[in-house]
Amino acid sequence: MKSFSNIAKGAVAAMALLALTASCKKDLNRPAAEQKNDQTEETTPRAGTLLWSDDFNGTSVNTNNWNIINGNPGVNNEKEFYQPANVSVSGGFLNITARKQSVGGQPYTSGKLTTAGKYQPKYGRIEARIKLPSVQGTWPAFWALGANINSGTPWPSCGEIDIMEQVNTSSTILGTMHWAIAGGNQHTQYGGSTTTSVTGFHTYAVEWTSTGIKWFVDGTNYVTGNITNNINNTGAFHNPFFIILNLAVGGDLPGNNINDGALPCTMQVDYVRVYSLP
Repeated sequence: MKSFSNIAKGAVAAMALLALTASCKKDLNRPAAEQKNDQTEETTPRAGTLLWSDDFNGTSVNTNNWNIINGNPGVNNEKEFYQPANVSVSGGFLNITARKQSVGGQPYTSGKLTTAGKYQPKYGRIEARIKLPSVQGTWPAFWALGANINSGTPWPSCGEIDIMEQVNTSSTILGTMHWAIAGGNQHTQYGGSTTTSVTGFHTYAVEWTSTGIKWFVDGTNYVTGNITNNINNTGAFHNPFFIILNLAVGGDLPGNNINDGALPCTMQVDYVRVYSLP
């Protein structure tokens, strides 16, 4: 899955960095350093020109846009085996389905897609309209990893932007940035949370510029991270990232109390779009 997650709302000059989630690995307890943030409420996204999109209007995943992952990621103590059979496109939607099914030594199967090597934006508004399953033991996510993770830069030094994470039956949406503090690969993170009715469709987005990252749900900005001039060693966020959609089962963040009776369950995606920002 990813490396990831959580908390903040309102105007503040300096905020503490939180600990919550992961892809390559997430530390839920590590305290983090402070960073100054421009935490302003913004309800009107500033999207400009459409740069890239997938509206899932065909009958199968567009492999010019996406890689379909096969295998267990080996991180976060997740219990799923990702495979193409759990990913489908129909009726204008991408469907990522988690099942109680033993494959590859794992007790569950699910789906994961990435744009690695196919589309790797640097800055812009990245958004998706998604409906979540809200099932105990599931961990759906819409996120991005620094593309240089595939050329030798390890996590967390590559950087990670969690646009949306949700676990179990919670109504809480997490938005988080992960990176390494100066002097090594020591993980730190900063982020926030908001709430919504997760089983309905909502638009989850970040607006990412050379000065910061803002997280939105349905057009409302709920947390902002500052990356101006690589403050607090945030240089990772000035490089290209690739986009990821996945539905994990079990793991460090949701725990491994999984409601098998609620499976199969599906994370449904209406579209993914990337816009320039004026």
